[in-house]
Amino acid sequence: MLPMKLKGRTALVTGGSRGIGRAVAIALAEEGADVAINYVSSETAARDVAEHIKKMGCKAILAQADVSDYPDTFRMAQEILREFGHLDILVNNAGINSDKTFVKMDHASWRKVLGTNLDGVFNCTKVFIDQMLKQNYGRVVNMTSVIGQIGNFGQANYAASKAGVAAFTKS
Repeated sequence: MLPMKLKGRTALVTGGSRGIGRAVAIALAEEGADVAINYVSSETAARDVAEHIKKMGCKAILAQADVSDYPDTFRMAQEILREFGHLDILVNNAGINSDKTFVKMDHASWRKVLGTNLDGVFNCTKVFIDQMLKQNYGRVVNMTSVIGQIGNFGQANYAASKAGVAAFTKS
């Protein structure tokens, strides 16, 4: 058996119930981390990921919150810190798209994508950064997309959000 590099560490994966987030949550647990799985509405999928992680011998908790909403994100953070005591690794993975040509895109669609994809990164990082600095350890991983660099027809909101995440990460 390989050494577990993250034994004793805790992680939060936003958008952790499906797709890339699910794979990241499981990979962190494979390295020994206890994982909080964030989701908005797919509780069944999040429970499946948690059960998979628990079978690996790691702790897994569900962390329901809409990361675009700061008070909801703050509430989630308090629950995670109460359960784990601290957070070592934050993976800002939550992301959505709502593809429409710019002419057909309405303000609500623009805000929803920017809210989840960009505001969510700010909100989650903001609620954990002081605790990470205080413990003198923390890792923040922000997921972005090549679309943020090159753009894509019908994805002005998504491209802008992912470009924003890239700039946020570099700042």
